[in-house]
Amino acid sequence: MFSRISRPARRLPGVLLGLGLAVAAARVAEGPGQEDGQKKRKPREAYITAIDRSRELLRRVKDEVGSPGIVVGVSVDGQAIWTEGLGFADVENRTPCSPDSVMRVASISKSFTMMAVAKLWEEGRIDLDAPVQKYVPEFPEKEFEGEKVTITTRLLVSHLSGIRHYEKDIQKIRKKVGKKSSEPAASVVSTVEKTPLEESESLKLEDKVKSLDTAKSKKNVSLEPEEFYIKDKFGSVIDALELFKNDPLVFKPGSQFLYSTHAWTLLSAVVERASGRRFLDYMQQMFKDMGMKNTIPEEHEPIIYNRARFYSFNDKKRLINSPFVDNSCKWAGGGFLSTVNDLLRFGNVLLYSYQAKEKSTMLSGYLKPDTVSTMWRQVPNTEMSWDRDGKYAMGWGTVDAKQDFGQCKHQKHYVSHTGGAVGASSVLLILPDDENQTMIPPNGVVVTIIANMQGTGLNSTALKIALEFEKAKSAQL
Repeated sequence: MFSRISRPARRLPGVLLGLGLAVAAARVAEGPGQEDGQKKRKPREAYITAIDRSRELLRRVKDEVGSPGIVVGVSVDGQAIWTEGLGFADVENRTPCSPDSVMRVASISKSFTMMAVAKLWEEGRIDLDAPVQKYVPEFPEKEFEGEKVTITTRLLVSHLSGIRHYEKDIQKIRKKVGKKSSEPAASVVSTVEKTPLEESESLKLEDKVKSLDTAKSKKNVSLEPEEFYIKDKFGSVIDALELFKNDPLVFKPGSQFLYSTHAWTLLSAVVERASGRRFLDYMQQMFKDMGMKNTIPEEHEPIIYNRARFYSFNDKKRLINSPFVDNSCKWAGGGFLSTVNDLLRFGNVLLYSYQAKEKSTMLSGYLKPDTVSTMWRQVPNTEMSWDRDGKYAMGWGTVDAKQDFGQCKHQKHYVSHTGGAVGASSVLLILPDDENQTMIPPNGVVVTIIANMQGTGLNSTALKIALEFEKAKSAQL
């Protein structure tokens, strides 16, 4: 894989130049999820214009939001075409970003966890429509307005459970949800997504942080609910349920959409019990099976090579180090670290699974095609706040193909998930090539962007980049 081509090549003797091109071609062929000899590979040179245009776009976005560093990765048909880091992974030590930079991926963790749920469902070990108490009896049965209600795994993965997000004041949330009919759809999810930022790690910008250690911290980091900055370490996913398990539901399960990372903590307990393994052990085995060598739970103590530092702005608009947080309360919903190379691999594993047909000459996908289709199918009563043209599905946001008028807007089918955490933002977007289903998968464009700055909307940028590379691919056909 290559990380950049921003400087013109020096003149080399003919033999050395030829050797360099041969090595380049060989490195381009190392795309994730692609078996040797399965398809004719397009030379990376065919995408130089797309890379240049996308790099310029990314630089502008970086400057606009003030992110110290940003890293991008793009693959086409399973072949990694462009990975590059801009800016700094560590400002104080002037460590540049690179494709190997390890950053918080925030709510892309939900898509990781959804992969685990889908695998267990395929194996018959999770019943999506059974009450969660079948797996997690520690979670109390719930009532809403005096009526006994049921929360299922299916409702958890689509944010329809009624379990609150970080805001603790249930009446405040209900009041906000009550304005749904007169406000944009995503406004009930959170003000972070409303911008439209990724993960919705807060519900109201006027909420103040109450639990920071010092007055200085309170001044530097504000506007987010208290639980966004949890520093407590939880010994297990069952222990983490104590944060919310006894709180009343915001609404009747299935009736409305409310983005909830806590719901995914409950989901991690379901995965743990259904698999018979500790949640993190199960996830790390899954990452190993998919070849994701740099995707791990974020823990403070271990030495993690190439780990970036994370940043935000204080009230004087000066760059500061983000406060310490412990993500053990939300592994499943926002607790993993990764790199753009691993995220590309993950995206291509899913794209391959989505398009793989049963042929003797092909390996099967990690999941069955019908499973991925179900996972990416829009769910009624949901919202996709980072693109109002879509809806939430199961651990992913989905935009369906649509065109109402000739020569007017042509909406492409794609899926994505965004993330917003303390000092970090992310997106993973998959644009399948639905018109070439007879070709050997994976067919389509995968784009991922990760940044070490809080509150950075990246989905629209990722979509523009994906369309640039799709256009370059089409020009080669």
